[in-house]
Formats: sequence, structure tokens, C-alpha cells
Amino acid sequence: MSGGPPLAPERDVVIERRSIDYIPRAERHGQVWHQGPFWFTGNFVLPTMVTGFIGPVLGLSATWSVLAVVLGAGFGTFFMAFHANQGPRMGLPQMIQSRAQFGSRGVVFPFAATVFVYVGFMVFDTVLATQGLQLVLPGGKALWYPLLIALSIVIAVVGHDLLHFVQRWLTYLLILVFAVLTVVALVNFAGSPGTAASADAGWSTSAFLIQFSLAAGYNISYAVYVSDYTRYLPEHVPAPKLIGWVYTGAAGSAVWLMSLGALLASHIPDADAIGAIRHVGDLLFPGFGTFAVLVSTVALVSIMGVNAYGAMLTGTSAVDGFRPIRPTVRLRVVGLAVVGLATLLIALLIPDNYLDSFNNFVILMLYFLVPWTAVNLVDFYFVRHGKYAIAEILSPRGIYGRWAWRGVVAYLVGFVAMIPFFATTFYTGPAAAALGGADLSFAVGLVVAGGLYLILSRDLDKGAEAAARRRSLTVLEGSPEEVAR
Repeated sequence: MSGGPPLAPERDVVIERRSIDYIPRAERHGQVWHQGPFWFTGNFVLPTMVTGFIGPVLGLSATWSVLAVVLGAGFGTFFMAFHANQGPRMGLPQMIQSRAQFGSRGVVFPFAATVFVYVGFMVFDTVLATQGLQLVLPGGKALWYPLLIALSIVIAVVGHDLLHFVQRWLTYLLILVFAVLTVVALVNFAGSPGTAASADAGWSTSAFLIQFSLAAGYNISYAVYVSDYTRYLPEHVPAPKLIGWVYTGAAGSAVWLMSLGALLASHIPDADAIGAIRHVGDLLFPGFGTFAVLVSTVALVSIMGVNAYGAMLTGTSAVDGFRPIRPTVRLRVVGLAVVGLATLLIALLIPDNYLDSFNNFVILMLYFLVPWTAVNLVDFYFVRHGKYAIAEILSPRGIYGRWAWRGVVAYLVGFVAMIPFFATTFYTGPAAAALGGADLSFAVGLVVAGGLYLILSRDLDKGAEAAARRRSLTVLEGSPEEVAR
């Protein structure tokens, strides 16, 4: 079974041994404030900047684009940050927790979307990192794609603590370099009319809502990561402090980099992330732009490791729901190798003009993940109030069942309710068309999926689950201590 008896403490072991199993209290460690720099660097990557390009491309002024980014990222991060509290309370990775709402097999719906998110971001990060390295080094896709993916896999194999360490120290370098870059951009661009196209830019309701929804969806997509990197924290860390650090890091970097992207796209014709950073940096002195791109490339490799780690955890959880497995280091390595191979194949096949693909990718993430995050958060905060029988979640045959109909129904109904509000390059729903192409599907999905799940859970039998919680802690910690608090 995926839970299994507790392993010996692993703090002196270089390679992490835990994966989808429970983190015993004796192995908990880390400081809450570390979550701030972790999520700052995790979100301070070039795809984040690309998201900020959209408003100006659609005719929105830089000022209105920045406002849409601030509101959108602030809104989306709200949902993402509240998942942070689940990690230390449950001691589990993010997605396997969803078995309590969907069942060990019913959870395959959000699992499939989540793996798509992880691999998709790895692909785009690989493409951008390669373009950055090619500014100063020879070699094409056949050289750099495998090397970059292999390096990210190695980081992910070492695991949780190395990922935290790298992300934390990269934060200081990124802040220093991009503070200089941002000042240069403001000095040269703020208040100027910009390009011929941006000179005519102004207010557009549909463009504002599109930029807002993309910024919100981008940060909502990080909801699937959060507990993976909070689950090692001590069980009783203060929830407001933990949520606050995650929110500050993720929202701060998103607002900064997306806003910078909006400013650059308003003043640089046909802007792309690599070219824009290089252009602005070289306004300070020749070569600084290339240096800034290379620093960004290091951050991309780091977040590729984060994505690979999450894809491995989610993929392992999905397999365990159909065929119980025991997590081992060997299994982690095999799972990460599969993730790396899939990333390499997709990266080699993706078209060179990937901006439109990226826009659709972000939108699709929003569509698939909004109903899941609504159901998961409503269950944790309003239905079960953070009280779960962890050993039963880890057992595919546990009390939460294989197909938990309440979660599955709420998820599917929420997703279907969003369809009329979809707005992509390949499909625009009737409601979105009536709104001039504005996409408000995220609001519909959150309300419908979360509200329906809350209604369906009114008759949930919590008595049997309370007894299972008491047995669960004995199994996991070897103690009869009461778990109901």
C-alpha cells in the first residue's frame, strides 16, 4: 500500500525517499518564511512575463494592462495560497489529497489535467531556456533540450530540500538583476507614447477581462503544487503566517514580472521574452541584457525541477489508485525519467511560434483546474474542516472509495457550466461571444463546482470518518493519540 510503515528519518540522506506517502512528525522540518522566496522564484520565470504581453497585444494600454494584472494575479493567488495550509495538516502532497473528494480512481480527472500542466510548463521552460543559452553558446535543440531536461530531473531526484534551497537563493539574485532591469525600463519607457500600435492603445473591456483572467488562471494553476512544498513543515505552524508567505511570494513575483511584460510589450514591437529583456538590459550597458537573460535561464531550469517533481508525484498517485505501489527511490527515478522523456518529445514537436500555443495552454489550465481547486478547498475548509483519515486516503481501498460521486459530479458540472464562457483561438462560447470575447469562465467554475459540492456534502457521514481518523494516526505514527481536534 502507498502508505506503508513510517521509514527512518531521512535528514542525513542526500536523496529524498518520500514521495506520495505520509511525512511523519519526526521528519518535519523547515521554516514558514522559506515559502515566500520559494514561490517568488517559482513564479519569477519568463512564461510569467509572456502572460503580461497579452493586454497590449489586444490593444490595452500599459496602465490598464498593469491594473488587470494586479487584480487578476491577486485574485488567482488567493485560491492557490489557501492550499498551503493543507500540506502541514495532512503531511501529503497536493494532488493525492484529492482522493478524499473524488475517490482513488475518480481523481483521475483532475490528475490528468495536472500532469498536463506540469509537462506543459516544462516544455515551454525548456524552449525559453534554450533560446537564452543560445545567445552565448552554440548548439541547437538536439543538444540543449536533453541537457536542460536531464539537469532538472537530477534536481528533482535529489528532491524537496534541494528544490527549496535553490529557489530560496535564486530569489536574491533575481531581485537584484530585475530591480535594475525594471528601473531601466521605467526610465526609458514610462510616460513615452510607445510603438505606433501602442500609441493608439487604451481601454478595452474585453481585453481587460482577458488579461485579468489570464493572470488569474496563471496563478490558480500553481494550486496543484502548493502542498508538495509545505508538507514537510511541522503540523501546527500558524495558518495565517503560512498562507501569507505563500501569497506574498507568488503574487509579488507575478505582479512584478507580468507588469514588466505589459510595459515592454507596449514599447517594443513584436516583443518576445528573450528579446525584450536583452533589449532593455542593453540600454544600461551592452551585455547586461544578455546577463539578465542567463539569470532568467537558471530560474527556468530550477522551476523545471519543481515541475518534474510535481508531475512525478501526481503520476505516481494516479497509478497507485489502480495498482497499489510502495514508494521507493527507484520508483521516483523511473517516474521522473518518464516525465523527462515526455517533455523532450513534446518540446521537439512544438512549433517555433509558440506564443499562441502558450496563450491557449494557460486558458486550458484555468478551465481544468478551477473546478478542482473549488471542490478541494470547499472540502478542506467548509466540509471536513481539515480533518481526514490520512491512512485511508493512502489506501486505494480506503473509506473514501474508488469513485466519490459528490466530488466527481461537482467537478464535471462545474466544468460544463464553464463551457459557454470559454474564449480561445479555437473555440468561443456563446456567453463569451456576447461579452465581446471576454472570458469569465473561472468565476462560473468556482461558484458552480464549489457551491454544488457544498450542497451535495450536507448528508456526509462524518461519524465513521472520525473513528477512521483515530485509527489512522496509530497506523502512521505508531501512537494511539487522538487525531480529532
